[in-house]
Amino acid sequence: MKKQILISCLLLVGLVAFAAKVVPYKDKSLPVETRVSDLLSRMTLEEKVGQTLCLLGWESYDISRDKKQGKKGKRQVSRDVSSGASVSVSEKFKQEVDSLHVGAYWGVYRADPWTKKTLLNGLTPRLAALAGNAMQRYAMEKTRLGIPIFLAEEAPHGHMAIGTTVFPTGLGMAATFDKPLMGDMGRAISKEIRLQGGHISYGPVLDLVRDARWSRVEETLGEDPVLAGELAAALIEGLGGGRLEQPYSTLATLKHFLAYGSTEGGQNGNPTNMGVRDLHESFLPPFRRAVEAGALSVMTSYNSMDGTPCTANSYLLRDVLHRDWNFRGFVVSDLYSIDGMWETHHVAKTLQDAALLAANAGVEMDLGGKAFALLVDAVRQGRLDEAVVDEAARRILTMKMEMGLFDQPYVDPDAADHEVHNDQHVALARRMAQESITLLKNQNHTLPLTKDLRVAVIGPNADNRYNQLGDYTAPQPDEKVKTVVDGVRQKVGAANVEYVKGCAIRDTSSNQIAEAVEAAMRADVVVAVVGGSSARDFKTEYKETGAAVADSKTVSDMECGEGFDRATLDLLGLQNSLLEALKQTGKPLVVVYIEGRPMLKNWATEHADALLTAYYPGEQGGMAIADVLFGDYNPAGRLPVSVPRSVGQLPVYYNKKNPVGHDYVEIPVTPLYAFGYGLSYSTFEYGNLQISHKGAMEYAVSFDVKNTSQIDGDEVPQLYLRDEVASVVQPNRQLKHFERLHIKAGETRHVTFTLTKADLEVVTANLQRVVEPGDFTVMIGSASDDIKLTGIFTVK
Repeated sequence: MKKQILISCLLLVGLVAFAAKVVPYKDKSLPVETRVSDLLSRMTLEEKVGQTLCLLGWESYDISRDKKQGKKGKRQVSRDVSSGASVSVSEKFKQEVDSLHVGAYWGVYRADPWTKKTLLNGLTPRLAALAGNAMQRYAMEKTRLGIPIFLAEEAPHGHMAIGTTVFPTGLGMAATFDKPLMGDMGRAISKEIRLQGGHISYGPVLDLVRDARWSRVEETLGEDPVLAGELAAALIEGLGGGRLEQPYSTLATLKHFLAYGSTEGGQNGNPTNMGVRDLHESFLPPFRRAVEAGALSVMTSYNSMDGTPCTANSYLLRDVLHRDWNFRGFVVSDLYSIDGMWETHHVAKTLQDAALLAANAGVEMDLGGKAFALLVDAVRQGRLDEAVVDEAARRILTMKMEMGLFDQPYVDPDAADHEVHNDQHVALARRMAQESITLLKNQNHTLPLTKDLRVAVIGPNADNRYNQLGDYTAPQPDEKVKTVVDGVRQKVGAANVEYVKGCAIRDTSSNQIAEAVEAAMRADVVVAVVGGSSARDFKTEYKETGAAVADSKTVSDMECGEGFDRATLDLLGLQNSLLEALKQTGKPLVVVYIEGRPMLKNWATEHADALLTAYYPGEQGGMAIADVLFGDYNPAGRLPVSVPRSVGQLPVYYNKKNPVGHDYVEIPVTPLYAFGYGLSYSTFEYGNLQISHKGAMEYAVSFDVKNTSQIDGDEVPQLYLRDEVASVVQPNRQLKHFERLHIKAGETRHVTFTLTKADLEVVTANLQRVVEPGDFTVMIGSASDDIKLTGIFTVK
C-alpha cells in the first residue's frame, strides 16, 4: 500500500512538473513573442481588458507596526524584520484585482496632500519595496494566470516618493545644456524606482513652452525642439534606453502628446490652435527623438487640437506614432483624460462612448481605469472589435515579459533601504543644480562674494524647503533639503548670517520688511531670494486629476504647478516692495529667483547688482546657489526659455518664423533675456570658423573657443542655422547643435559640429521632409541673440 501511495505521489509530481513545462508563457527560454501569444490565447476578454487598466495605487497597501501582523496567513504580507513593520495589500486592492484583473497601478509610492500620504503614514524606500512585493505576490499567487502588475511612478525630476533624491525640475535640467549629465540623472532615477519595485517612470515632459503663464512650465525642457529632444534622448538612455531586460531600466513615458504647452491663454488643458505642418516641424520632433532613444510609452494630453481631443486623435496616435515611427510601446491616457472627453470636451454622450473613441484612436492603457473598464461590455455588444483589445494587451504584456516580471517580480527591501538617496545621487543632485543656475547680471563683478563678509539673507524663498523642490515632489525629511540660508551659513559661518523672511510669496498679511531692512543695514551684502512656489499644502483643493484649484480664499505660497495658471508674470505679494526697500539701504544687492516659470525681472535687471535664476533647484539647491555666490562653482547655465519684458509680448520665443517682429509702442519686441543666454565668471573668445563639405548633405562646422580669463569655466557654444530661401516660411534662426565644454583658463578648444541631412530639411506644405537647394547661414554664438561667428554655405 505504501508503495502504491509513493508511486501515486511520484506520478502526481511528474504530472505537475509536466503541466508546468507545457505552459509556454511561463517558459523563459522561449521568445517573448511566443510567450505573449500563448498567454493571450489563455486569457478571457475580462482579463485582457484588465491589462489596459491603470488604477490609482496609494490605497493599495496597509502598513502595520504590530509584529504579530506578519504571521497572519490570510493577507499578502511583507515584513520589515528590523523595524517590526509589515506591509500588506489592502482589501480595496484585492477587490480591484479580483473583479477587474487590473494590469497596472499608478502612484503606489506617491505622497503629497492630494493622496493624503505624509512622512508619518507614507512609504519609506524599504516599506515601498515591501508594498510592491506584497502586491506582486498577490497577483502572482492569487490570480488565475499569475500575471505580474506594472507599477507606474511619477518621475519628472526624481522619483516622486518619500526618501528619494529630488533633482531640479525640468527647466533647471534643460538649463544645464548638458547631455551626459542628463544621462547620469536618468540612471539615478531609474535605479531608485526599480530598487523599490517600480517599473514605469512618467517623464520627461516634452511640451514646448509657448506661454509662460501656463502652470506646468517648470516640468518642461523649455521652448526649443532640438534642446528638448537631445536632452530627453540622453535622459531616456540613462533610464535604460528601452533595454528592459537590464535590472535598473525603467519604461519611460513621454508627456504629453501633443502641444499641451501651447494652449489658449496659457490655461491648463485649453484648446491648442496649431497647424499640422507646425506640429511636424517643431512639436513632434522632440517626441520622435525620445522614441528613437528607447522610450516605450507615450502619454496623451488633456487639450484638443482643431476640435479633436488629443486622447482621441488617431492621426497622432495611429498614423504618426505607431505607423510612421514604428513605435513598439504603448500609449497611456493622462489621468481621466478619456473621461474628460465625456465630461469636459463633450464629444461623447457616455463614458463608454469616450472609451471607444480613445481605444479606436490608439490609446492602449487608461490611467484612472474607469473608462476602459467598460470595454468588456462594448465588445460583447459588438461596438468594439476584440482585436483592438488584443493588440493593446499584447503591447503591455510584451513589456512585462521583456522586463522579466513573469520570472522575478520581487525586489530586495535591504537594497532599497541602503541605495535609494545614496551619497552619489545626492552629489549628482548638487551637480545638476550647480550646472542649472543661470547668471543674468553681474554688475561690476559683484559676484563671486568673498567669505569674510557679513551676509543678510532675505526673502520668502531663502529658507523654505518646499518652495525650491517644485511640483510632483513628495514630502521629504527637513534635514535632506538644503536652503540658501543653509548654504550661505556653511560658506561664512552661522555667526555671519542674518536671516529675515521679509514677506510671503503671495500673502500680504505677512510683512517683515522693516526687520529685513534692519538686517540689511547690519550686513555687508544682501542676498534676496524671491520668486514663486509650487509647494502644495493640505489647505488647497484638488481636482480629480490631481491639478490644484486656484481660488481667492486660500493664500498659500503656491502660484505655479499644475492648475495654477497665471494672468501676470510679476512677483506677487509684497516681494517687489521688499526688493525696493532693500535697494534703498545702499548695500550691494544680489537677487536670486527660485521659480517655476520665467517671471518678469525688469526691476531686478535695472536695480540689482547681480541677478540669477535657480529655477526650482531641488534638494541641494541651497548648497548649489551658495557655491555659485561664493565662487566655489563658476556658473554656466543657459536659459531654456526666453524671459519676456511683459505678458503683452506672449508668446515670446527665439525661433519665431519670418518676418522678424517689430517693436511695440511701449517696449522692444525682443525678450528681456533670450533663449540660450547665461553669464559666467570667465570670459570666452570665438574664432577660426570653417565650413567644409564632407559628403552628400553633410557639412562640418568647426571653430575655436578660448577662455580669455584667469578662471576655469564652462562655455556652451550653440550652432544656429537659417535657410535663406525656402518653399515654406522658416524661423529666422533655429538651434541645431550645442555642447557644454569645460575650458581651463587660457585654454583654446577646437569644436566641430556636423550638419546632416536632417539638420537641413524643411517640412513642406504636403508634410514631406526635404532638403531644398540654396544658401544656409551658420551662426555660432553663446546665446540665440549673441552670435559670435557667421558663415554661409550653399546646397546645390
